[in-house]
Amino acid sequence: MASFARWSSAPVASSSWTRAASVYLDRRIIAIMFLGFSSGLPLALTGATLSVWLVEGGIAKTAIGLFALVGLPYTLKFAWAPLIDRLRLPLLTGLLGRRRGWAVLTQLGLMLALIGLGSTDPVTELWWMALFAVLVSFCSASQDIVLDAWRVEILDEDQYGAGAAAVVLGYRIGMLTSGAGALYLASALPWSMVYLIMAGLVGVGLITMLLNREPDIRVSPESEQRERVVAEYLERRPGLRGWRAEALAWLFGAVVAPFADFMTRRSWLAVLLFIAIYKLGDVYAGAMATPFYLELGFTKIEIANVTKAFGLGASIIGGLLGGVVVSRFGVTRSLLVCGLLQMVSNLMFVLLARSGHDIGMMTVVIAVENVTGGMGTAAFVAYLSSLCNVAYTATQYALLSSFSALGRDVLAASSGWLADRMDWVSYYLLSTSAALPGLLLLLWLMRGTGAQAPARRPAGEAERA
Repeated sequence: MASFARWSSAPVASSSWTRAASVYLDRRIIAIMFLGFSSGLPLALTGATLSVWLVEGGIAKTAIGLFALVGLPYTLKFAWAPLIDRLRLPLLTGLLGRRRGWAVLTQLGLMLALIGLGSTDPVTELWWMALFAVLVSFCSASQDIVLDAWRVEILDEDQYGAGAAAVVLGYRIGMLTSGAGALYLASALPWSMVYLIMAGLVGVGLITMLLNREPDIRVSPESEQRERVVAEYLERRPGLRGWRAEALAWLFGAVVAPFADFMTRRSWLAVLLFIAIYKLGDVYAGAMATPFYLELGFTKIEIANVTKAFGLGASIIGGLLGGVVVSRFGVTRSLLVCGLLQMVSNLMFVLLARSGHDIGMMTVVIAVENVTGGMGTAAFVAYLSSLCNVAYTATQYALLSSFSALGRDVLAASSGWLADRMDWVSYYLLSTSAALPGLLLLLWLMRGTGAQAPARRPAGEAERA
C-alpha cells in the first residue's frame, strides 16, 4: 500500500512542478525577458567593448582606467529614483502612464546617447566620448529604475521568481550581444556603425513597453494616511501655505515616505544587513576565480571556453530553475534552499584546487557553481521585489539593489588580500564559510517573520503622479 501511495502521488507532484514551470509562458514574463535584454545591452558599450575601441585608438591605459568611473550612475541611481517614481512627464504620462512614459523617455534618451557616443573619435574627442559615455550610463541606470518598478508592479507575487529568472536571462543575452556581438561587428564595420546598430537594438525594449499595459497600482491605507497627515500639517503652517506646502508635501511623498515606509517594517535593519551579505560567499568565490584558474595552469582559451561560453548557459539554466523553485516553494524558503546550494558549490573549488589542471573537473565546477549561482540570483531578485511597497516601487527597489551591491563591491574588496595570505584550498573553505552569516540571519528573520514581504492591502487606485 505504501508503495502504491508513493506511485500514485508522483503524478500530483509532477503536475505541480509543471504548473510552476508553465509560468514562463505568461505574456508578462516574456515581456520582462525582452526588457531585460534592453537593460543588459548598454553595460558593455561603456565598459569592455568601449575599452577595445579606446585601445585601438592608442589611448593610454591610465585614461582607459578612468573610464571605469562612467559607471557611477548605476551605483547612485537611488538618488534620482524618487523623481522617476513620482514626477509626471508632459504628454508622455498622460498618453502612456507613469511607468511606460518614463520607460519610453529613458529608452529614447539611451538611443540618442549611444548614437552620440558612436559618432565621437577617441583620438581627437576623448572628452566628448567620456561625456556621451556618462550619458549612456545615466540613461541606462534610469531605464533600470523604471523597468525594475514595472516588473514588480505588473506581476503577481507568486510570479516574482519567474520574473527574476526572465530578467536575468534577457540581461545576459543583452550583455552577450553588446560584448561578443559588438566585437564581431567591429571586425567588419566602423565603430560608429556598430554603436548605431546597438542603439537600434534598444528598440527591442521600446517596442516591448509600447505593446504592454501600464500596471494598475494600488497603495496601502498606511501609505495614503502618512502622506495625508503630512500634507495637512504643512497646510496649517502660516508660512507654508499654497505652493510651498504642496511642494514640501510632494517631496515628502517622493523622497522621505519611501524610506520611512521601509523603516516601519519589522527588523528592517536586519533585512538590509541580510541583503548586503546573502551572496557574500558566492562573491568571494567569483572574485578570485580567474587568478585561481591561471595559477592552476589553465590557458586563457580554456578559461574563456568553459567559464564564459559554457558558464553562460549554466547560469541561464540556473536562473530558470530558480524561478521554478520560487514559484513552487515561495520566496523565503527558496532563499534558504538556494543559499545552501550556493554555499556547498564553493566546495567544488576545493576539489579543483586538489585536482590541479583538469579541464573535466573545471567544467563540473563551473556547471555546479553557475547553476546554483543562477538559482540564488533568481530567488534573491524575487525577494527584493517582494519587499517593495507598490506606492514607492522605483525608489525602494533602487535602494535595496544598492545595498545588494555593498557586498559585491565593498565587502568582497578584501578577497585579494586574503588570497595572498593563504593557499587556494584554505581560501575557498573560507569563501564557503562566508555564506554562513547570511543564512543564519535568514533563519533568524524567518523565525520572526522579518524576512516576509509586507502584505499588499489594496485601497483604491493610486494617482498616477
